[in-house]
Amino acid sequence: MKKSLAGSIAVAFGSCQSLSAAATPAELRPAEELSEVIVIGKQPTSLPWEIPTTVETISGEEIARKINATDAEDALKYFPSLLVRKRYVGDYDHAILASRASGTGNSARSMVYADGILLSNLLGNGATFTPRWGMVTPEEIERVAVLYGPFSAAYRGNSVGAVVDYITRMPDAFEAHVRGSDFGQHFGAYRTDDNFSGFQGSASVGNRFGNWSFWLNYNRLDSDGQPLVFTNKLLSSGSVSTAGTRVTGAVAGKNPREQDWMLIGTSSQTHTIQDHAKLKLAYDITPTLRASYTLGAWRNDAVRRSDSYLRDGSGSPVYGDLTNATSSFPVNIDGRRYTLAPTDFAPSRGDLQHFIHGLSVRSSTGGTFDWELAGSLYDYSNDRVRSPTIFVADPDTHGAGRIADMQGTGWNTLSLKGTWRPGGNQGAHLVDFGYQRDAARLRSSALATTDWISGDPGALISLFAGETTLQSLYAQDTWSFVAGWRATVGVRAEDWNAHDGKLGNATTLREFAERRTRYLSPKLALSYEVSEDWVVKASAGRAVRMPTVSELYQGTLTAGEIVNNDPGLRPEKSWTGELTAERRLDGGKLRATLFHEETHDALYSQVNVAAGGTVSTVQNVDFIRTTGLETAYQVSGVLLPGLDLQASFIYAHSRIVRNDNFPASVGKWQPRVPNWRTSLLASYRFNEKLTTTIGARYSGKQFSQLDNSDTNGEAYTGVSRFFTVDARVQYRATDRLIVSGGIENLNAEKYWNFHLYPMRSYALELSYDF
Repeated sequence: MKKSLAGSIAVAFGSCQSLSAAATPAELRPAEELSEVIVIGKQPTSLPWEIPTTVETISGEEIARKINATDAEDALKYFPSLLVRKRYVGDYDHAILASRASGTGNSARSMVYADGILLSNLLGNGATFTPRWGMVTPEEIERVAVLYGPFSAAYRGNSVGAVVDYITRMPDAFEAHVRGSDFGQHFGAYRTDDNFSGFQGSASVGNRFGNWSFWLNYNRLDSDGQPLVFTNKLLSSGSVSTAGTRVTGAVAGKNPREQDWMLIGTSSQTHTIQDHAKLKLAYDITPTLRASYTLGAWRNDAVRRSDSYLRDGSGSPVYGDLTNATSSFPVNIDGRRYTLAPTDFAPSRGDLQHFIHGLSVRSSTGGTFDWELAGSLYDYSNDRVRSPTIFVADPDTHGAGRIADMQGTGWNTLSLKGTWRPGGNQGAHLVDFGYQRDAARLRSSALATTDWISGDPGALISLFAGETTLQSLYAQDTWSFVAGWRATVGVRAEDWNAHDGKLGNATTLREFAERRTRYLSPKLALSYEVSEDWVVKASAGRAVRMPTVSELYQGTLTAGEIVNNDPGLRPEKSWTGELTAERRLDGGKLRATLFHEETHDALYSQVNVAAGGTVSTVQNVDFIRTTGLETAYQVSGVLLPGLDLQASFIYAHSRIVRNDNFPASVGKWQPRVPNWRTSLLASYRFNEKLTTTIGARYSGKQFSQLDNSDTNGEAYTGVSRFFTVDARVQYRATDRLIVSGGIENLNAEKYWNFHLYPMRSYALELSYDF
C-alpha cells in the first residue's frame, strides 16, 4: 500500500532517511494526519519538506542510542557528505561544517539553525567562524534534518552547501532528566605523550500547564583537549653558527610542502569550562496559534597552554628569555642558530559570554492560510581573549600583553512567512512566500595591557569593524499538477548592503564607502513517482553567497595600505543541480544522487601572483566546478530483526577551472574537498534493554592549498586521508536509568586536518529520567 507523505514523515523521523518522496495531490497534505500533528504540537522540521529534493533526518532517540554524541554537531557524523571538523570535546572555534562541494575552510557555505534560530556564524568564512553549536546540547535534540543544496527560495545563498535544522524538545507533560558523562584519551605525537580528559553534566525539566509549556536546560562541560599547534622552525630559517643557547629536544620532520623543519613544542592545549543554559516558553493563544520565546546563555572560560620540547644543558625547558621583556631569544639546534619569539609558546586566556534570543508567533491550521512572524538576536555580550607579548613558561605568569576584544559583535534576523494552500489541504498548490532581514555586526579591536592576565585595556593596537544587511523577498509554489508528478518553482530577490566599514591601527583609520547590490536567484525542483517503489527527482538553483563582514574589513594596515582583506570583493555565485533516483525499501530506502555545481568568484585567501603580490589576501577565484555522485542506503530490520544499517558513498571531482590571480592553481583540486567519502553505521538491538553499534568513516586524499603544493598530508597543517571506527553500547538498566559507553577512533588512526584529530577516546554516560 502506498504511504502518504505525512506517514512517510513519521517513519523518517524514527530513523535517518529522506523526506523527499513524491506524492499525489491528495497525499501531499491529508487533513486528518496533519491535524494529528497540530494536536500534539510537534513540528517535524522548519525545512520545506514539501520540495521534491534531498532531505535527510535523524531522531534524537536514534542519536542517543547509536552515536557517541558529546556535542550537538556529533549528530551529523554519519549524514551523507557531511563532516564537522571537531578537534576535541567542546571545540568552540574551529568545528566547521563541510558538505558535498565545500570544505572545512568554507564555513559561510552552510547554514545551521536550532528551532528556526540562526546558529551559523556568518560574520566570516573560515575556521574561526564556527556555528554556535554550544547553544544546543545533545540531550535536548528532538530531531535533526538536513536540506542538501540551495533549492529552497526560503534560504539565502549561504545554503549552497546544506541547511541543518535542529528541533529541540518541548514537553507535552512533566518530564525531567539528568545526564553525566566522563571521557578521555591518550594522546601521543612527536614528544607529546599524555592523557587528556573531561566531564559533562546536564539537567533539564519541562512541563505543560494548560496553554503554557516550558523547557529549562543547564549543561556544564569541563574538557581538556589535546595540543593543537606544533611550534616549528624551517631548517632553512636557521643559520650555521655556534651562537645561541645550545638546546636539545627538537624533532626533525617535513612539513606539508616536503620542506625540512624542526618541531620544538606545542601550544593551544585547551582547557575549556563551558556553561550552557536555555529557557524555552510557549503559549498557545488558540489551538492553532502559538507564541514561543527562547533565551540561551553560553559562557566559556578557556585557558590555552604551551609546552616546549627544548631543553638546555641542565635539562630545564627553554621557552625564551623569562627574565627580561625581550622580543627574541637565540637558540642553537644541531649547529644552527634559530630565533624564538614570545608568540612561539604564548598561552592565552579566553573569557566569553554570549546570549541568544528567539521570538516567534506561528499559526498551524493546516487550512487555506498559515503564517509566522519570527525574530532572533545573537549577542557577544563579552568576548575577550588575552595573550602575553613577553616570554612566559605558563599561563599564570603576569606581564605585558594584548587583549582581543569582540564585545558588541553579533547578528539578528527578522522574518515574516506565509503559506497559502488554494483549495485547502486537498488542493494541488502549496505556495510559500515571505520577507527576511539578516544583519551582521562585527566589532574587533586589539588593545595593549600591562598585565595580560588581569590588566585593564590600554592603547589601541588595531581595529576592524563593519556591518552588512541582507533584505530578501521570496516565493515558491509546490504544484502537484498530475498524478505522480510534483514541481516546485521559486525565486528569491535579495538586496545586500555593506556599511560602516573601518580598519585602523594606533595611528591610522581607514573608513570605507557603503556598498549595495541586488540579485535574483531562481529555484526549480521536479519529481515523478515512477511506481509505488521508485521516484526520480531533479533540482536546480542559483545561490549568491555575499561577502562576510570579516572578508570585507578584517585585516591590517601597513604603510597606510590594506593587507589581508578587500572591501571590494564580489559575491560568490553558484549554480547547483542534482538528479536523484530513490527506491523505497521495506523499512528504509536506497538513494543515488548525481550532483553538479559551478561557482564563479569563489572567495579564498591566496597570493595575487599576477599583480606581483607576496601576501595572501581574500580574493575572488574565477571559476570552480564540482561534479559528483552520492549514494545513501538506510534500512531497519535488514537480514535479521533488530539490525539497522545505514551507509553512504560519495565521489566528488572538484577542480579550479580558472583563477587569473593565481594561475598555478588552475586544474588543481578545490581545497579540503576529498575525492572519496564513505560511512557505515550498523546497530543491533538485542532486546529492549541492550543496543550495540559500530560505525566507520573514510575520507580520501585532499589538499589545503589552492595550488595543491601540500602533498604531505601526514604533518602539522596538512590534510590527510583517514579511516576511523567508532563503537557504542547502550544498556537500559531500568525504565529510568540508561548506561552507555563508547569508543571513538577505535583503530587509533592518526589523522590531520591542519590540526591533529583526537586519538582513541573513551566515554561513559549515565542518564536518568524522572
